[in-house]
Amino acid sequence: MATEAEILASFPQVSAPTLQTGYTSNLTEEQKQILAQLRQELVAEGFEYRLDDASLLRFLRARKFNLAKAKFMFVECEKWRKEFGVNTILKDFHYTEKPLVAKMYPQYYHKTDKDGRPVYFEELGKVYLPDMLKVTTQERMLKNLTWEYELFTQYRLPACSRKQGYLVETSCTIMDLKGISMSAAYQVIGYVKEASKIGQDYYPERMGKFYCINAPFGFSTLFKLFKPFLDPVTVSKIHILSSSYQKELLKQIPPQNLPKKYGGSSDVSDQDLALNDYGPWRDPQYIGPEGEAPRAFE
Repeated sequence: MATEAEILASFPQVSAPTLQTGYTSNLTEEQKQILAQLRQELVAEGFEYRLDDASLLRFLRARKFNLAKAKFMFVECEKWRKEFGVNTILKDFHYTEKPLVAKMYPQYYHKTDKDGRPVYFEELGKVYLPDMLKVTTQERMLKNLTWEYELFTQYRLPACSRKQGYLVETSCTIMDLKGISMSAAYQVIGYVKEASKIGQDYYPERMGKFYCINAPFGFSTLFKLFKPFLDPVTVSKIHILSSSYQKELLKQIPPQNLPKKYGGSSDVSDQDLALNDYGPWRDPQYIGPEGEAPRAFE
């Protein structure tokens, strides 16, 4: 098994040029000092992993470069990883019910956007929680969510970074609300709350673009239900689009990478989308010392 250092050395560690400071490609002198100080304090406390510049900068950006707050966030995250079994989850957790769950709650990655980010689709409008809970549990759904986050950080992003030639750190998410009802939304609110907490507290700064498509009339009222769990920076990245969303999506995603059902030219069946996980992380050309990404079920 390759070490963390070997894997990090195998793909670019500098992000695309940006005018925003706080990224590996653009740090002020003060930010460099805070980054060095944070690493020094964590090493002194015995932490060994996830101390690379890009990882620590995500915690610092999430806490506006407040050293004490970023350090607290990092320490809490490491504690959670230990308690929740995250460090070995890719080996230990098998979502054997995925083919069944995928029919009731399709969630999948499919190729990349124009910035090289993995594109994640979630068909929230199809969710019917009572049926899902006959084949899985909310705890297993959250384990699977964490499993996917780990796969995303350990396999998808390194492959995408190799393909792009610079560090890719975020995802592009498409949340399809077609067919969603108020009652279904109320049913999943508990899950959404827990899932948002995992994303924001333990995988900070991973959201690049977020599109809610097929937003029904009155969705803004519904969105107010979820808004309290989201931080303002997250909310600012969310684009709410009605059923005429294709033009917007195609500005961000090349047509050959966008499934036909969403207005692109990628011709794949729903079953293939839900279970096949197409992307650079499945292409031998971009797979590094980490090896090919495991699959949720065999």
